[in-house]
Amino acid sequence: MNYSETIEKLAAAISEEVYIDVAKWHLYLHDAKLDVGLAEQFYPLLSETEGTIDEQAVKTILKNTKVKVGGGHLEIALSDLIPSQVQLKLLDILTNFTER
Repeated sequence: MNYSETIEKLAAAISEEVYIDVAKWHLYLHDAKLDVGLAEQFYPLLSETEGTIDEQAVKTILKNTKVKVGGGHLEIALSDLIPSQVQLKLLDILTNFTER
């Protein structure tokens, strides 16, 4: 599988389960156009590990990924928008993806 195919598959896996929660409204990462960018950031973690994902590295990526809201008037860290249980699901997705 080449790089582009891998990124597309990883983005699809992420976008099926991971969402932003705003006032109990779930915006999935594909709909927010964040899935591919995150997949590209997570890919190096997958290639560096042997079935174990560095949880802190994932949290750092989520914290450093800023989401513009209000027409760009405010930027919020993605880690603040994704519920904790969904972040755990993301870790599971990444771990399972490395096992493929």
